[in-house]
Amino acid sequence: MSKGNTFENDLLKLIFNATAIANIADNAGSSPLTNLYVSLHTADPGEAGDQTTSEATYTSYARVAVARTSGGFTVTGNSVSPAADIVFPAATAGTNTITHFAIGTALSGAGKLLYSGTVTPNISVSSGVTPRLTTASTVTED
Repeated sequence: MSKGNTFENDLLKLIFNATAIANIADNAGSSPLTNLYVSLHTADPGEAGDQTTSEATYTSYARVAVARTSGGFTVTGNSVSPAADIVFPAATAGTNTITHFAIGTALSGAGKLLYSGTVTPNISVSSGVTPRLTTASTVTED
């Protein structure tokens, strides 16, 4: 089974831009998320993982909030990418090799993992390095 291309794009707009899908889904909950939270990982968090699975541990690391709007994410052609680079805090100590990123529902803790993907090339983090995901980073629904 697969989803129709129009619905794939609509689904991404619902998740990333809080845009309703007429007669199917809306964003009118009592307290809908206004941000999604992007995290960095040292291994694939997998489909059974959560936002803490293999999450980066370098000193000063924190997830980055991105608005659920067209100003936060660009959705087109069944793909979504950040509207601007996502810049993480610079490492002040520790080392990590970042191989994956994820998008989830919580600023901290074991939030729901919505999407994850590989970071290519990997990012070698050590003191003074500021990891970033560029606007070329994409999630595709297909």
